[in-house]
Amino acid sequence: MQHLFQAARPEIEAKGEAEVLLAGRPFTIKKQFLEDIEATRLEEAIAGLRKALLVFHAPRDATVGIENAGRIFAAAKHPKSFVSLDDADHLLTRHEDATYVAEVLAGWAGRYLGLTEEEPLKAASGTVVGDVIAPADLTVTFFRKKPGHLLLPGRTYCGELLVADIGIPETVLRDIRPGCFENGPDLWAACYPRRGPQDHKYQFGHALLVGGDTMTGAARLASRAALRVGAGLVTLACAEKLLPIYALASPSVITAPLGERGDFRALLADHRKNAVLLGPGNGISHQTRGRVLAALAAGKRTVLDADALSGFESDPAALFDAIAQAGAGAAVLTPHDGEFTRLFGDLNSGADRLTRARAGAEASGAVVVLKGGDTVIADADGRAAINANAPPDLATAGTGDVLAGLVVGLLAQGMPAFEAAAAACWLHGEAAARLGPGLISEDLSEALPAVLADLKGAG
Repeated sequence: MQHLFQAARPEIEAKGEAEVLLAGRPFTIKKQFLEDIEATRLEEAIAGLRKALLVFHAPRDATVGIENAGRIFAAAKHPKSFVSLDDADHLLTRHEDATYVAEVLAGWAGRYLGLTEEEPLKAASGTVVGDVIAPADLTVTFFRKKPGHLLLPGRTYCGELLVADIGIPETVLRDIRPGCFENGPDLWAACYPRRGPQDHKYQFGHALLVGGDTMTGAARLASRAALRVGAGLVTLACAEKLLPIYALASPSVITAPLGERGDFRALLADHRKNAVLLGPGNGISHQTRGRVLAALAAGKRTVLDADALSGFESDPAALFDAIAQAGAGAAVLTPHDGEFTRLFGDLNSGADRLTRARAGAEASGAVVVLKGGDTVIADADGRAAINANAPPDLATAGTGDVLAGLVVGLLAQGMPAFEAAAAACWLHGEAAARLGPGLISEDLSEALPAVLADLKGAG
């Protein structure tokens, strides 16, 4: 390949660029590209690689971005068996473009630079297109990560991710005003509640949860999580016959009996109870639906999970209307994929999770937490965050209940809904990552103090 560039050097020197044929396709090579290769000594940079395949996606004339290929690849200097590179718009991994790549793989002693117009993995969605042979060991991207680096399955094809500086100024962010973020403390730490020496528990909110008659573990897990994340007080309301079960779960949680229909409304009438969680273990019933609508009508910041979402499958408009009347930031919905489909039907069916979560938030007027290995937090205002720190060990019973408890605990303390949901997801994932294999849902709240201590120290 290098001899091909050298043959074109006279024309490049005279005109600043030259058109060369690679695998029978015309590509424009600019002078800067040759200078970059020479300046970075590309062959030395890849000498330690057993087999380096650099697949670079570019427009048809291959002029945009390719001038930086040598510089960026040399900067990587990683002893990897496979490398992929993306430009500002497209995520690349190894792609079976046999007739084309086979001819390009002709130089550098078995180490190759491949140019392709294919887009085997979309950077905007993480969607695999065509035949992807294997995940990359290293992916190099420019300026900022792309959604496809975090969304699944794209994340699994990236390997190690290197974000390279190619001179794009930070000020460009003011112009493009990005609405999608990687979830982490930088996104919400500024509004995270912190205690001062003169503060007392009543300044940190009072969360109200409802416990179910059969699945009593769900609300108990959620209530402990709400306390651990800092809610000043937590009340768990349940059927009177079940008070002993819920009371023994944690001496820190207040229990309240639910008997007559008006008991729940009486609890809502207490203005100090400012955040409500409904759904975990509650059962799909007219009673659960009524409590959801009552909480929203009472002006409570409301988290809806599980049965509180599925209960509106036949009439989602009733829920969305209640959320609209409650106002922006009043509700956080935390569905997994099945609950999302029950509530939103075929809304953007087949689209990536980022698109679906945003569509759900827009349709409902709520913050939507679409749970999964690549949880997406989306606000009705268009903002979205992709959570990438949650390990697969979270795929066990009760972890979603813990997450819902974290959200309501942060809402009770006054965090804005989008930031509260994002912070809860990150804390949930971080606690799980520290616990590792073998974790069960009860472990998560107990791992939280160490995570919060580190967060406080970093702030």
